[in-house]
Amino acid sequence: MIRLDHVTKRFKLKGETRYIVRDVTFTIPRGNSIGLIGRNGAGKSTLLKLIAGTIKPTSGKILRHANISFPLGFSGSFNGSLTGEQNVRFVARIYGHDTDQLVDYVQDFAELGRSYYMPVKTYSSGMKARLAFGVSMGIDFDYYLVDEITAVGDTNFKKKCKKVFQEKLHKSDIIMVSHAVPTLREYCSAGIVLEDGVLTYFPDISDAVEMHANNMARR
Repeated sequence: MIRLDHVTKRFKLKGETRYIVRDVTFTIPRGNSIGLIGRNGAGKSTLLKLIAGTIKPTSGKILRHANISFPLGFSGSFNGSLTGEQNVRFVARIYGHDTDQLVDYVQDFAELGRSYYMPVKTYSSGMKARLAFGVSMGIDFDYYLVDEITAVGDTNFKKKCKKVFQEKLHKSDIIMVSHAVPTLREYCSAGIVLEDGVLTYFPDISDAVEMHANNMARR
């Protein structure tokens, strides 16, 4: 279970205060894969980072009674001066995972070749995404946080990503940000619409998609 308890996240933009969420109390239970929907700039990626714990709320607290991944598609948590392999070892220690096992898994999965032993700052965005996806798939999480990405690389690699991701979802839930409605319908049963700092939950992803469409048409 993930619980937001009176959570507010705000920041200044061009002298104005902008809210991502405003005094939100909300519980995300286990057993539902959820699509997080909202307009561009609504703060969906920021909300994922709040849930992951990579950034802190302005006020309130987030209770995590579950093992939660960092956002797939977000490689900002990697240290650019360390190699891919060294970053994987660091992540393994943070999550209490067998270090050598995760290093071997990511080396095989990410298909980075010799680049695996080079500094991450020399990687392309696609290589960083492969590394991030490999690390996440190598650890069993209760929740996978997915930011606009479920597969990266060439056709064969995308197929491999999709296969292992679907296998994970047999026993894990996801919170997914995507603008692609077919992708949301494929992976998510429920939905959350983020609009003007307010979260609205729908047990049926179709209802969330409809509310978002109405919001877009209104503004």
